[in-house]
Amino acid sequence: MDRATIMFDSTKLQKTNREIIEAVYNALEEKDYNPIDQLVGYIISGDPSYITSHNNARTMMKSIDRDDLLEELLKYYLQK
Repeated sequence: MDRATIMFDSTKLQKTNREIIEAVYNALEEKDYNPIDQLVGYIISGDPSYITSHNNARTMMKSIDRDDLLEELLKYYLQK
C-alpha cells in the first residue's frame, strides 16, 4: 500500500475571471438579456441585480473584484 502524501491544489478548483465572465455571459443570454448591457451596468454601478441568479451567475460575478476586473479589461483592450 502506497503511503505517499497526495498534494491538494485548491487553485485547480477555482475558476479564472475569464471563465466566470463567460459563464455569466451565457447565463444572461439564456435568460434573454443583453449580456453586454447587463455586465456594463454591473461594472459601473456594482448593483448585483444587473446579473441574473440563473446558473449561480450572480454569486460567481460577485466573487470578482470589480476594480481588478476593470483593470484586466483595460490591459486586454490596450494590450499592455
